Amino acid sequence: MQVRNLWLLAALALVSCGGSPEPAADAAGDTADSAAAPSATSEPELLSDAADGPTTGRFEMGVHYLRLSPTQPTSSNPDQVEVAEVFWYGCPHCFNFDPYLKRWQDSKPSYVSFVRVPAVWNPLLQLHARAFYTAEELGNGAEMHDAFFAEIHERQNSLESEAKLQEFFGRFGVDAATFKRTFDSFAVQAKVQHADELNRRYRIESVPTIVVNGKYTTGGGAVANYDELIELVNELVAAEHAGR
Repeated sequence: MQVRNLWLLAALALVSCGGSPEPAADAAGDTADSAAAPSATSEPELLSDAADGPTTGRFEMGVHYLRLSPTQPTSSNPDQVEVAEVFWYGCPHCFNFDPYLKRWQDSKPSYVSFVRVPAVWNPLLQLHARAFYTAEELGNGAEMHDAFFAEIHERQNSLESEAKLQEFFGRFGVDAATFKRTFDSFAVQAKVQHADELNRRYRIESVPTIVVNGKYTTGGGAVANYDELIELVNELVAAEHAGR
């Protein structure tokens, strides 16, 4: 019954991708259902007044990106501009966007710090978040990142249970006992809880979402394609760096 419920939740998330029957893969995202969306009463506001945003030339606040108020803390050094991607391994749009992010990482300025934050708005996403942080704790995060996406989207294995995740980790030399100990560890649980806090602070309602320096949020649905999204991120990063 638990696995069936997880599949149902995943299906509901995919139905709402992009808000249209046939979303373009380059300009959409997976969305949380309204019941799971962050509460506006206790969380930061999202501002859309262009007067409160940097002048980036081709991109407009309230159209292509929004501002978080107040600005949220980051985990990066104060002299760095942090770019965070909120993602889910089961999201086809995150899968499609990932190669763009990799190319950007290879060319980003040295003052930019890039971090990933898993979305956690339902039990399946929370399971995958635990898997993400388990790989990180075991020192396999970079090695397994591509493999998570490939397993789900190319091999059609949704990794929707702890047993399937255990088998998957076994392919990377992680024995069952080590996987279980790490997957259930306080360190992993604490990271998932922190991700949940960040999801709420960033007011995440869809993935992929990009958060620049805890201040600006944007995503594939705000622009024409992922090349344009990278250009927007670069302009917001440059504006933040220039304002220091």
